[in-house]
Amino acid sequence: MFDLDGVLVYSEPVWEEVRRAFVAEHGGTWQPDTQSRLMGMSTGEWAAYLHELGVGLPPDEIARGVVEQMAGRYRDEVPLMPGAVEVVRRVAGRVTLGLASSSPRRLIDVVLDAAGLEECFAATVSTEEVPRGKPAPDGYLEAARRIGVDPHGCVAVEDSSNGLRSAYAAGMRVIAVPHPRYPPAPDALALAWRVLPGLDALTSELVV
Repeated sequence: MFDLDGVLVYSEPVWEEVRRAFVAEHGGTWQPDTQSRLMGMSTGEWAAYLHELGVGLPPDEIARGVVEQMAGRYRDEVPLMPGAVEVVRRVAGRVTLGLASSSPRRLIDVVLDAAGLEECFAATVSTEEVPRGKPAPDGYLEAARRIGVDPHGCVAVEDSSNGLRSAYAAGMRVIAVPHPRYPPAPDALALAWRVLPGLDALTSELVV
């Protein structure tokens, strides 16, 4: 199981830039811990949180506006992590792959299409499609259900604190690839089965 943001796509800086500007433009106040709190939230959750920061729009309009701006950025260029395409294709040749992401469905589809990776995943899940976002396990459990496998037999690749907690709560073995700019909290990193220095260190042997 793969996460998307921070694992396959260097997207967190883009998310932060877009949401920070959106908050400022609509009367809200960005807090020092806002970015770390947002990481892993589902679309509905982060839109509600930005509303609480003082953005003078209802959450559904906040979500629509931010996602539209993100889609525009991705149409210009998808910031793939180094080696992401090669790693996914290599591993897909050995095991069945799923993806559980906090990104909205629209952005998942844009990224996988642009990268030519759609055929590599047997199932993809946005946390928009489950009751709770990360750190709850719902997204990973749903991805395992769609593939038809026991979560306890799965390996998840994650970068963020909430992502690590989510996959661990789903009963999966978790491989951490810590994000250089947004490293996970020590207690979340401690949940990892393996910690890798980069995505290119992920081998098929680690996920079978």
